[in-house]
Amino acid sequence: MPALSVWALEGLGEVRQGDDLPALIEAAILESGTPLESGDVLVVASKIVSKAEGRTVPAEDREDAITAEAVRVVASRPRADGGVTRITETRHGFVMAAAGVDASNVPEGHVLLLPVDPDGSARQLVRGLRERTGARIGAVVTDTFGRPWRHAQTDLAIGAAYVRVVEDHRGGEDSHGRVLTVSVTALVDEIAAAADLAKGKAGGTPVAVVRGLDAVIDEPGPGVALLVRGAEGDMFRLGSDEAFAEGHEAGMRMAEALGDDAREPRS
Repeated sequence: MPALSVWALEGLGEVRQGDDLPALIEAAILESGTPLESGDVLVVASKIVSKAEGRTVPAEDREDAITAEAVRVVASRPRADGGVTRITETRHGFVMAAAGVDASNVPEGHVLLLPVDPDGSARQLVRGLRERTGARIGAVVTDTFGRPWRHAQTDLAIGAAYVRVVEDHRGGEDSHGRVLTVSVTALVDEIAAAADLAKGKAGGTPVAVVRGLDAVIDEPGPGVALLVRGAEGDMFRLGSDEAFAEGHEAGMRMAEALGDDAREPRS
């Protein structure tokens, strides 16, 4: 098993629209005294990627911004404070709370949106830093997600480049010689969660380095788009209340189409 090292980069400072993110990260790396090595994976919080890409937008009402960013509401539930929590699908295909719209650490009256193309952002980061450092690295862009059936949140990958997205164990054998048929590990999500242990949520260190994995590849790769489950394979496409309401409405339409005979009890 590999011995992993994970550490956060200090001294990055506030990121603003138009900033050269690879240059800022390179400066923080030089300041740290620990240069990047080939095989390292750079893990970057989506918040600073969005800020550099100008995704801070005016919004008097965060809910309006969520509506604009969502392509579908999966579930909505009232909160004790009178507001509503919405689980939505974003245009990227991510299912997450509030379409990833963030109102923290931005000027009053503004919100921060997810990067338009997180996989593309990861590719630009890698290319910029490979050119600057000469190190064969990969990158993962992360955001915080809740999960079905679990309390609390964890960081997951929303973008990746030059790193293996999954570890496919299918066709191998377990310790008893049985062939593995469904075991595919979301490697970039595990990298994101490991890096978050070092970055933390409030420490002002949105970038971490993960060293010791054999995960970096020579091509950009498919990115996190590979992990997005399409509607045809999604067994939980709606929240429970929404699924019941949709089924009830479909049943009523069918009964109306069949006429009164469908409503008569069978003897």
